[in-house]
Amino acid sequence: MSNSNTPQQGKLYTVSAPSGAGKTSLVKALIDSSDRVLVSVSHTTRPMRPGEVDGVNYHFVDRPQFESMLAQQAFLEHAQVFGNFYGTSRHWVQETLDAGNDVILEIDWQGAEQVKKVLPKTVAIFILPPSKAALKERLTNRGQDDEAVIQGRMAEAANEMSHYQLGDFLVINDDFNTALAELQSILATANPELSLQQQCERHKDLLQELLG
Repeated sequence: MSNSNTPQQGKLYTVSAPSGAGKTSLVKALIDSSDRVLVSVSHTTRPMRPGEVDGVNYHFVDRPQFESMLAQQAFLEHAQVFGNFYGTSRHWVQETLDAGNDVILEIDWQGAEQVKKVLPKTVAIFILPPSKAALKERLTNRGQDDEAVIQGRMAEAANEMSHYQLGDFLVINDDFNTALAELQSILATANPELSLQQQCERHKDLLQELLG
């Protein structure tokens, strides 16, 4: 006989997007709008940047610590990006889902693919920009990188975007508030209008432009 006090299992979501598509801002707004959705804080070996807080932005660990956790299979998924390691705590994710909370993992397509293999019920969401020109403008407007770095990020984005078909749902971030409302509807009702198949038919020309 099941205990009626046991909370219903939460749902796990992965959100993937190329750099500049607005993923981080959208996920932050999504978390702020709900008390049942939590974002996983990854472990990383990269140095802490000014303004970052350990345990809030990332769990900052050194390489031996990370390798020790890896050996203990502590990560649901992990990756090496630009020489630094990143990993999602398996224990934290399971504990949070068991408590009845939904969890969002803000990770690249490779991480999302790893998670889906381990936990097949994971809902994968992909966010794309409304055009290549808009993506470049957003990367340029950050004012953080020179032209060579921006070109590198554009090439990286093209690779990331080519894996959009791994998603269960697709959101085009043209207008921020619209994209946020669409993300909220995916979490609330698994809105079929935003399913990969429907969105591919609706945005055929855009997908051709982004990947051409």
